[in-house]
Amino acid sequence: MAGLRLRPMTIVSALALVGVFQICNANAEIKTRTIEYKQGGAVLKGYLVYNDIAYGKRPGVLIGHTWSGIDQFIRDRAEAYAKLGYVAFVPDIYGDGKQPPQPTATAAEMKKYMDDRALLRARALAGLDILRAQATVDPAKLLAAGYCFGGATVLELARSGASLAGVVTFHGSLSNPTPEDAKNIKARVLVLHGADDPAVPPSEVAAFEKEMRDANKGVAKDKQIDWQLVAYGNAVHSFTDRRAGDDNSKGAAYNDRANRRSWSAMQAFFKEIMSP
Repeated sequence: MAGLRLRPMTIVSALALVGVFQICNANAEIKTRTIEYKQGGAVLKGYLVYNDIAYGKRPGVLIGHTWSGIDQFIRDRAEAYAKLGYVAFVPDIYGDGKQPPQPTATAAEMKKYMDDRALLRARALAGLDILRAQATVDPAKLLAAGYCFGGATVLELARSGASLAGVVTFHGSLSNPTPEDAKNIKARVLVLHGADDPAVPPSEVAAFEKEMRDANKGVAKDKQIDWQLVAYGNAVHSFTDRRAGDDNSKGAAYNDRANRRSWSAMQAFFKEIMSP
């Protein structure tokens, strides 16, 4: 600015502040913590992750775990969100940090909650309360993202009428025994789906699309559910999980393109929601 003069001490102070910020940034760490809480009589052990360099209140993201429980895959995913600047919390849907062995025990454990959507919602809502209560979380900026079974979890959370700004599912179940509950959804919804996923067949996708359309019938445009569904060609179930291998014939396989594209889609979606 013309005519503006900075005194030497002002310049030195400014440079010192820059140096301090650079040091702090270099020493920034991803912090993790297990939080024990309850839903009903069940003891739950959720996983909190955040970046300690960020200041002030930040958006919070609830991360729905797969049928395996809070394992290394979902912990890594939560930490990736923390690196983007979010406070991430993985609610413990199964209770006591349970990680049932695959595949029989995991299928049986998951079925308990898929068959009892009220309990699934209660567990998810309990986790959302923990996320909302964090001192570093802006309660007006709550998001959710889920993987496989976790996709069903965050959709049920949205269908419950929870105060969420946005929900994303990655290769998640879209089934809903009470599609009329979609009218309760307040969040924007993004479904990231493997086009060849046998676990979420075309009939289930079509039913979800109908659920969204029916919920918007007779509703003012500014009150309608803002939803999107992206289908990735040549991708099956678990396309974000490297442990799934690369053999599509097994019905679950990692797909590098779908993984990268879906991660970018999620970031753009959340950025759009969080932008003023």
